[in-house]
Amino acid sequence: MSRIPALMKISSERNMVSRLKGDIKQLNFKLAQLQALLEEKEAQLHQFRSNALLATEVIVGTNSSLNPHPGSGEPTVFRPMASRDICVSATSQAGEREPKHIDDIRPDDTQVSTSKISSQTQSERNTGNGAQREEEFSEVRVDFQETFLGHTSPISRCRFSATGDNVASASVDGTVRIWTYDSSAPASRNATIYCGAEIMSLEWECKSDRLLLIGTSDGGIKVWNVDAKRVVCDLSCTEAFPSVLDLKCSPVEPIFVSAAASRGRGSSEIGKLGCASLTVWNMRTWKAMSVLPLGEDPPAITSVCFNHNGKLLAAAATDGMIHMFDMSVGLQITGWPAHDSAISSVLFGSDETSIFTLGIDGKIFEWSLQNQGKVLWSRDCSRLCNLQNSLHYKHEMALDADGRRLLVTSNSLRAPIYQVRDHAYGMRSLPHSASITTVDWHPTLPIFLTGSADHSVRVTSIA
Repeated sequence: MSRIPALMKISSERNMVSRLKGDIKQLNFKLAQLQALLEEKEAQLHQFRSNALLATEVIVGTNSSLNPHPGSGEPTVFRPMASRDICVSATSQAGEREPKHIDDIRPDDTQVSTSKISSQTQSERNTGNGAQREEEFSEVRVDFQETFLGHTSPISRCRFSATGDNVASASVDGTVRIWTYDSSAPASRNATIYCGAEIMSLEWECKSDRLLLIGTSDGGIKVWNVDAKRVVCDLSCTEAFPSVLDLKCSPVEPIFVSAAASRGRGSSEIGKLGCASLTVWNMRTWKAMSVLPLGEDPPAITSVCFNHNGKLLAAAATDGMIHMFDMSVGLQITGWPAHDSAISSVLFGSDETSIFTLGIDGKIFEWSLQNQGKVLWSRDCSRLCNLQNSLHYKHEMALDADGRRLLVTSNSLRAPIYQVRDHAYGMRSLPHSASITTVDWHPTLPIFLTGSADHSVRVTSIA
């Protein structure tokens, strides 16, 4: 009989949690409506001011007697204020995770209104080949969105696990958190890992969600077992190459490659990187197997990527070069200059007949692997991303499971989503309240991750 009050208490607490979740959902719905209304009004105000400015400039230019300050030598011109992206979020009672499931909302309810400024000329609206400007991209139509608020500093990396069920996110304070965005999934794998140094790379084991590799700025590579909830291996690169810029696991063999760099003498983020080292590690013995040849004093390798069978490895360097390795023999088989500046990210296309590169100059190229050196598609996101002035030296891009949509980090509040090989169409993510520093796509579903300098990580499922 003594168990009855306890069971009644548990039932009451569950009912309370359900009511709170319902209240949060309703609050987020109302906030989304208010945000949409606010952005629509600001767009209308922006358009009104732009039209007023245009009219003022015409009047001043054609009738100097209307100058309100005669003799001043300069007409008075009213400058339109730029519309702002405002991100309003509700914090859950726990203060850590903020579910934003809006599955019940009609698609039209989640579409934020946008307005094209009528005073813009056609040449201003187009950026070559009939392409839209990123500011004109329509906002993504959201099925559901959830925001993770467990970090206390800007996000530096975030990655879906191999199945897409778990997420690992790192912040600049040296912590990594493992969490799930599905409220019905068990939370047994949730964990916080304190690394004691800046996190520079994250990589999940390709065949399961069991192991997470973490690369740090002090030459460390930690291997976290999510089932045991502990570090099962703590590797160290040589002292000469302390910055572990990227880690990639082979999709087939039990190996991974680390791209590490020595310290440079420059003042910029790229200048702080010295020479490169590419090391192949065995994931059974946890020992270094070989070092891939790059020549004498090679520029730092910022990003590496395996193809689907692990036979090819692409490596992008700070001198704008792409290096291609045959992993069966451990030798470089080709390479070409892809950018005039450093490359920040490299990816194989979905059909692996092409490779994508993102430079710090904001230029994106898709290169043919069948006709080396031929550009199949390109975009210039420098206006939105402003990569060279970023506080984060490494911007990222990610391809969706179909290889049709390319998501790119941004110094704006929104991330652009380009339709590959289509210049006339694009989307943009819902706004964070600060720049978007890291991105990733779910391995099989139309769901993407965005990590921000506002300390939040968002999971967004799109229609």
